[in-house]
Amino acid sequence: MARYLGSVCKLCRREGEKLILKGARCQTRCPIDKKAKKPGQHGPSAGRSKTSEYAIRLREKQKAKRIAGLNESQFYHYFEMASSMKGLSGSNLIQLLARRLDNVLYLLGLASSRKSARQFVVHGHIKINGKKVDVPGYRVDVGDKITVAEKILSNIGDIAPNVPTWLSYDNNTKTGTMLALPLKEESSYANINEQYIVELYSK
Repeated sequence: MARYLGSVCKLCRREGEKLILKGARCQTRCPIDKKAKKPGQHGPSAGRSKTSEYAIRLREKQKAKRIAGLNESQFYHYFEMASSMKGLSGSNLIQLLARRLDNVLYLLGLASSRKSARQFVVHGHIKINGKKVDVPGYRVDVGDKITVAEKILSNIGDIAPNVPTWLSYDNNTKTGTMLALPLKEESSYANINEQYIVELYSK
C-alpha cells in the first residue's frame, strides 16, 4: 500500500479541484476551484499561459492515481492489467480501480474515507463472504458480501449512505453486496477522462 505523509489538501490544490480524499470533510471544508492557488512557495508559474497536451494528460493520470491512493508503479500495474483485458483499456482501468475493496467500502458508507477504509482492511476488520481479507486492493466481484467486525460497528453511522446502484447496503447489519460491475458515472472516477490516461501511457 502506498503511503503519502503530506497534506492531502495540497494534492487537491495542485489539481485545482476536490478529489474527496478526506471523505465527507471535503464537502464542508477546503473550498477548491479552478482559480485556487497551486501549492508551493511561488504559486503557479507565470511563464506559461497555455497548458501543453502532455500536461493535460499527466494531470488526469495524477488525479486518478491520487484518488486511488496508489504510487506510480502500482497505478501502472493496474493500467497493464486493463490493457491485457478484453474491451477498452480506459474503461477497464476505471472498473479495476472502482472494484478495489477500499473504494467499495467508502462508497458503501462503511468508512468515512478511503484512508479509513484501508486501515479497517489492514487491521483485519473486514470479511468478504465470511473470510477475513487484509488487502486494500482486493478486487471485489459480483455477488461478494462485505461485513465489518463487531468491534468497529460503533464507528459507523446509522444513516444509510447514497449507495451506487451497482452496490447494495443493509444498514441494520452493516453489510454490503456488489450487485453488478461498476458504472463509471456512479464511481469515484466519474470526472476522470480515462482516454487521456491511455494516451499518456501509449506514447
